[in-house]
Amino acid sequence: MSAPAADARRETGEQTDTGIGTPTGLHLLATRRGLARVCGDGTAELLDLPYRDVAALLRAGAGLTPAADAPARQRLALDTLTADLVAPLGSTRAVWGVGLNYHCKARAAGRAVPTEPVLYLKSASAGSGPDATVTLPDQISAQPDYEGEIALVIGARMHRTPADQAWSHVAAITAANDLTARDVMTATANPTLAKSFPGFGALGASVLDIAAVADRDAIPVRTTVNGELRQEATTADLIFPVPQLLAWITRYVVLEPGDVVLTGTPAGTGQDRGSFLRPGDLVEVAVGGVLPLRTRFRAETSHPAPPAPPSHRKPQTT
Repeated sequence: MSAPAADARRETGEQTDTGIGTPTGLHLLATRRGLARVCGDGTAELLDLPYRDVAALLRAGAGLTPAADAPARQRLALDTLTADLVAPLGSTRAVWGVGLNYHCKARAAGRAVPTEPVLYLKSASAGSGPDATVTLPDQISAQPDYEGEIALVIGARMHRTPADQAWSHVAAITAANDLTARDVMTATANPTLAKSFPGFGALGASVLDIAAVADRDAIPVRTTVNGELRQEATTADLIFPVPQLLAWITRYVVLEPGDVVLTGTPAGTGQDRGSFLRPGDLVEVAVGGVLPLRTRFRAETSHPAPPAPPSHRKPQTT
């Protein structure tokens, strides 16, 4: 593909039925056979690139351009690649999250709107990818919960980046399920511990070029559990919109290409409903234009979970 053709593809997008109605543009998958570029006709092209996933591609320093320009090694029906998909950001070095960043979530939790972002780091070792089966840590937690989120994929180094320049440093978006053990959160007041069990950092199933996002101020996210709609919102409801969130984070830390920033979860979590994940559940998170992220759950043990450790700490909501 020539560079002008790639640029046109990034700017205008190719229409495919892959999400909630946004154009797809440059749309990438990570597979066991390498990176793949989703096409507009139900096919995908395996690319002649050396990178294991999109995070590695971005760390090379040229953004998504190499994937737009790369020749195809093979063109396949998209559904034939499903079994070969791997985490598109499996090698990311940092995953930042923000607690209580939707107005609807604050209302559901009965909490005041925060005056500044409540940030945490999620262990990169918690990562999982498309169609993963995650073991529920039932020996430790009786309250594992889903959190459908929009994830930002950083494309250029950020440090003390002004809000009005923040979007230009974002390469892409993807879907996230920021799984959380609520009782562990209450007992420890430590989001990193509660959110970093193996598999609790689901990202995918694909990565969509930010240039293809039709309305960055209203990116949709929907979560279903066993086919039942549980969460639905857009970034228009964010307490701290993306530019302000990224400017706040980078006041203190450096975000590097390939890093991920989660933007918060809307109302409708298991915490809000008093109903937590169980073995056999299937959670699907759909973010505009991105292939849906599906996660299944299984039991760790046949024994009942022990009661949570006693705590006098105030429960936290993320």
